[in-house]
Amino acid sequence: MNAFIGLDVSLASTSACVIDERGKILKEAKVDSEPEALIAFLRGLSSSAITTSLEAGPLSQWLHRHLTEAGFEVVLMETRQVKGALKAMPIKTDRRDAEGIARLLQMGWFRPVHCKSVSAQEMRAVLTARKAVQKAALDLEMALRGVLRNFGLKLGKVSKGQYEARVRDLAAGNAMLETMSEALLRVRAGLRAELAGLERRLRDLAKEDAACRLMMTMPGVGPVVALTVKSAIDDPGRFQSSKDVGPWAGLTPGRYQSGEVDVVGAITRAGDVGLRTALYQAATVMMHRGKPSWLKAWGLQVARRRGTKRAVVAMARRIGVVLHRMWVDGTEFRLTRPDAPTCAAA
Repeated sequence: MNAFIGLDVSLASTSACVIDERGKILKEAKVDSEPEALIAFLRGLSSSAITTSLEAGPLSQWLHRHLTEAGFEVVLMETRQVKGALKAMPIKTDRRDAEGIARLLQMGWFRPVHCKSVSAQEMRAVLTARKAVQKAALDLEMALRGVLRNFGLKLGKVSKGQYEARVRDLAAGNAMLETMSEALLRVRAGLRAELAGLERRLRDLAKEDAACRLMMTMPGVGPVVALTVKSAIDDPGRFQSSKDVGPWAGLTPGRYQSGEVDVVGAITRAGDVGLRTALYQAATVMMHRGKPSWLKAWGLQVARRRGTKRAVVAMARRIGVVLHRMWVDGTEFRLTRPDAPTCAAA
């Protein structure tokens, strides 16, 4: 007998629901959110064929790896689709969520999510740390600006190297402001030092990786963008076509059609936010400061027809497609193409 198992994972415990191929509930249980406890629960079932499903979340990839290594067939489900399906339930509980996930698995009405490799997860951890430290440093600098502004002291435009001297110059003569500014400047110096160390480490990682070195041959693509694309895609072979990268990253227009209504809207913004941001930043650099290339010429033509904002989004989508194709083919970026426009023509 086949069994379909839905797991609703939370930090401390996991609700499990087991149904058969006809949709009949065979067993429900509450298990600790630990691989050993879940493996013991699954092995205690009498079904001959077991398929387990989890909603993609913070613990799901960790549990997926351990359950797969234990010999179970495990499916990660796309979060948006699961959330939309479970909204139909009038009462929401962990028990009912586990049942709903199991029924989605039984019907086959789900979108599977790729479980990233350990190396990709480790790379994303370093990228996340860099982003968190960078945000903390910027938030602190903006807070310092705001405090000084309350006393009519305007920091104005200042470079990173001159920031501390400018703050000390403005706070000079006021003992309370000097105490406040010195404390915040010490914290800022520590954050900036840690950020510089993380960025050095990311540059080293990008230089050591063959795929990242290929991606960085494209103008506008640096170590952070290359590592973000590499860790997000993880396995380039999971896309049948490079053109699938754009919709997967949420950079294609959404569409709503019903009867006489057919609306093409803004981009879907589905998928990895960090990847979408990195591609957008690369597109911005290429459009405004990048070397002349066929891709930049194409983007400038789109900007002339549709406006700069739409052109940058279109460029971000196409950069993702081209980077994936470069990775698959193992080829560097070529600035010119026989069948493409030139920057001069654009």
